[in-house]
Amino acid sequence: MRIPSSLAQDIRNGALIGAAVLTLLMPPAKLVQGPDGPQAGAAIAVPLAPLSAPEPDFGGVEATANAHELVQWIARTGDNAGMPFVLVDKPAARLHVFNANASLRDSTPVLLGFAPGDDTVPGIGNRPVEQVKPHERTTPAGRFVGHLGHNLTGEDVVWVDYDAAVSMHRVRPTLQPKERRAERLASATIDDNRISYGCINVPAAFYEAQLKPVFSTMSAVVYVLPEHKSLSEVFGLTTAPAPSPQEARVRRSAGSV
Repeated sequence: MRIPSSLAQDIRNGALIGAAVLTLLMPPAKLVQGPDGPQAGAAIAVPLAPLSAPEPDFGGVEATANAHELVQWIARTGDNAGMPFVLVDKPAARLHVFNANASLRDSTPVLLGFAPGDDTVPGIGNRPVEQVKPHERTTPAGRFVGHLGHNLTGEDVVWVDYDAAVSMHRVRPTLQPKERRAERLASATIDDNRISYGCINVPAAFYEAQLKPVFSTMSAVVYVLPEHKSLSEVFGLTTAPAPSPQEARVRRSAGSV
């Protein structure tokens, strides 16, 4: 069986971490002096995994502090389970597509739910669109496993939360011309990007080039950043623990070899 490159990298990283743990737990090795210097039993420096993931690359696009922190956490913990992932930065009205190794593929402005908020209204997915009130038109925050499917008109969409009828789909400028959705996407400001009933509207060309190819072959994780709640409340994100004094000493020693 061929192991995907991203999984192989995770295995290698895991091996390094495991080796580091064993090094910390084992007693100091006894040096055995031979005619040509230390022989069997000599201590060997073991490379250690970094304490945190490198700063994520957003391709020169300005991203919020929460977006940076979440991508670092995903890279450090493997929360995406070896899958590509999409990050919807609601406060910046922008969507980023990442490979499984947390490297950026591309990003785009998006349109979002009209009403600010991090929760979806219970049962809203079973209501006709015309019955959804303006203050209920939220794009929910959270971690979702998105998949390609179809809406009631037969259009292919990426379902984010099927029960709540929230999807990522191409912007439909002719459906409600007075809403000027295409113009909103193209504008320089994010103040006019809140217009949908909760779905994430994506430029058609970006949908075809980035989202559809990813979700046509597999599921992928969709992270929607909150506007009001903390990352800990929504994703259970925790700060990496500080290294113990012994770990710090080993790292300093390894770095000086």
